[in-house]
Amino acid sequence: MHFDGLSRVSVASMTNITFSSEDSESKTPKTSKSPQQIADSDNVLDQLKKVIKEKVRRDDVYIAIPERPGVMIRVSPNITQQQLKTWRRNAGEERKGGMDTLKFSTNLIAATTTGILLNDEIATDESGVEVTFASPEIMQMTDTTRPHPDCVLAFFGLEPHVESAAVAIIEAAGYGDQVDALDPTKRSSEI
Repeated sequence: MHFDGLSRVSVASMTNITFSSEDSESKTPKTSKSPQQIADSDNVLDQLKKVIKEKVRRDDVYIAIPERPGVMIRVSPNITQQQLKTWRRNAGEERKGGMDTLKFSTNLIAATTTGILLNDEIATDESGVEVTFASPEIMQMTDTTRPHPDCVLAFFGLEPHVESAAVAIIEAAGYGDQVDALDPTKRSSEI
């Protein structure tokens, strides 16, 4: 989301601020709260504790394979910084020649793919297990022996599409999301 027209808040515009008469020299601002506000704040704090305890997880995303009509991959965009660092290192980021972006992309795609679909139906093996790039059936149909980079490259068919899919997965993970500052004087219902 993007919020336009946010205003700055000055200390003078804040309300319910008093200074303690016991420590008037420190001029430490204190907020005055009614008993109902205190009861509500405890309730809000309890609610916040419940929200914060919930695990944060992004929903799976689907990426169409451009040159393969009806074919999509389902990926989990729940990627940590440590995973990205490992994939970059495996792709040669620390070597003299620099990182191989195609190798990075195939590692990322192979690691995050949780399923392969044809015409909106998930592909499964004979045992009913959903297939991925590490599945023997997919490696056999692509005539490859390694999930990445070989199987991913053969499956997509074109290198630019592999790199574009990797960028889409990183964006779906939230890397690059814009985090906007909100006006603290407005309630969420006013925004």
